[in-house]
Amino acid sequence: MSHVFPRHSRKSLPTVARGEGVFLYDTEGKAYFDGSGGAAVSCLGHSDPAVIAAIKEQLDSTAFAHTGFFTSKPAEELAAKIIANAPGNLDRVYLVSGGSEAMESALKLARQYMLEKGEPKRRHVIARRQSYHGNTLGALAAGGNLWRREPFSPLLMETHHIAPCYAYRGQKADETSQDYGQRVAQELEDKILQLGPEEVLAFVAEPVVGATSGAVPPVEGYFKKVRDICDKYGVLLILDEVMCGMGRTGSLFAYEQEHISPDICAVAKGLGAGYQPIGAMLCTSEIYDIIRDGSGFFQHGHTYNGHPTAAAAALAVAKRLIDDDVVTNVAPMGEKLQQELHNTFGQHPHIGDIRGRGLFLGMEIVKDRETKEPFDPELALAPRLKAAAFEAGLICYPMGGTIDGKRGAHILLAPPFIMEASHIDLIVGTLEAAIEKVLP
Repeated sequence: MSHVFPRHSRKSLPTVARGEGVFLYDTEGKAYFDGSGGAAVSCLGHSDPAVIAAIKEQLDSTAFAHTGFFTSKPAEELAAKIIANAPGNLDRVYLVSGGSEAMESALKLARQYMLEKGEPKRRHVIARRQSYHGNTLGALAAGGNLWRREPFSPLLMETHHIAPCYAYRGQKADETSQDYGQRVAQELEDKILQLGPEEVLAFVAEPVVGATSGAVPPVEGYFKKVRDICDKYGVLLILDEVMCGMGRTGSLFAYEQEHISPDICAVAKGLGAGYQPIGAMLCTSEIYDIIRDGSGFFQHGHTYNGHPTAAAAALAVAKRLIDDDVVTNVAPMGEKLQQELHNTFGQHPHIGDIRGRGLFLGMEIVKDRETKEPFDPELALAPRLKAAAFEAGLICYPMGGTIDGKRGAHILLAPPFIMEASHIDLIVGTLEAAIEKVLP
C-alpha cells in the first residue's frame, strides 16, 4: 500500500524503471517516448553521461552547503555561464529549486527594489489572462488562469490582468498581426494609467505562453511596445521563461527573438534538464546595486538556494546546450516537426491552430474549424487524449481551459533537444491514432 500523496488520488500510474535517451521505461519494460519532456523539462533526455558524471563528481566533493555560510564553485561558474550568454543587461543570478520559487523571488525582489529606491507606493503587479507563473501563492496570484486561481482566491494578493497576445483567438479579421499586437500591448499602458503610474510595480509575462495556452508565440512588435511602455512609466518587466527558456524556442533565452531585454527573468525546467531540481532568477546590475548599496540584504531565501549538486548539474547542462551546440538542433528539428504536424493535421476538422517556436509546439482542438468553437468541456478531451497517447507509448501534454480556464483544449509538445528526425513519425503517428480514438 502506497503512502505517497499523488497528483491524482484515483489514478494508478506505472512505475518508472529507467530512462535512456528520449525514452522512459516502466517496470514492465514498456517504452514511452518523452514527447513533452515531462513538462518541458528533459531537454537532454534521460541518460546524458556528462551531466550524470558532473553530479557524481560533486557528490564526492560537497553535496550541500548552506548559502548563509558558503558560496560554491559550481554555483559561481553556473552564474557566470548564464550571464555570459544572456543578451541584454542581466547581470546577477539567484539560484533556487524550481520555477515557482524563481517567480516568487522575482516578485519579492521587484518590491524590495522599489522600496530601497524610494518608491514605496509601487505595489501593483500586472500580468495577462491565461498566463501561468507557478503554484506558490505569489506566483499563482500573478498567473491569469482562472481554474488554477479560483480555489485559492481568498488567499491571493491583488493583481491585475490584461489580454494575452493570442492572435488565433484575438486578432480581428480586418487587422494585421502588427496592428493586433500594438492594440493588445496598449492595454498595458491603459491599465498602468488606470491604476496610477506611481503605484505600478511590474508587468509579468511569458515570452511564449506554455502550459495554459499551448505554445502561443507573440506577434512581431508586441514585446517591443511592452518594453517601451514599461520604460516610460518606470515599471519593471519580469519575463517568465521557466517553461519556454533555456533553448526550448530555438535560442537560449526566448526573449532574444523579441529583440528586448527584461529587468528580471525567471528560468527553471531546462536549466537542470530534470537531473536536479533547480531554477534561477536573473536581474540587472541596476536592481542588484540598489540592494547592495542600500540594506545589503535581499529579505528572502530558501534552504536550498544555490545547492552545489544542483548547480553542478545545471552547469553541465549549460555546457551541453551552449558549448556542445545542442541548442542549434532545436530550431531546425522544430521546423521539421511542425511541418509534419501541418502535413498531417493542417486540414483536420478538429485541429484549429498549429503553433509554437523551436521544440515548443501546440495544437489547439476545436469542434468547428471555421467558427473556432471549442468542444463542450464536459467531454474532458485533454485527459482522454493524454491517456490515449500514453497507452500508445507517447508522453505529451494536453490541457483543457485553453481559452479562458474552462473552455477549449490543446496538446503541447516539448520533446528533448536530442531527438532525431526518425522520431517525428513516431510522435505524429501516435498523436494521430490518439486523436482518432478520442475525438468525436
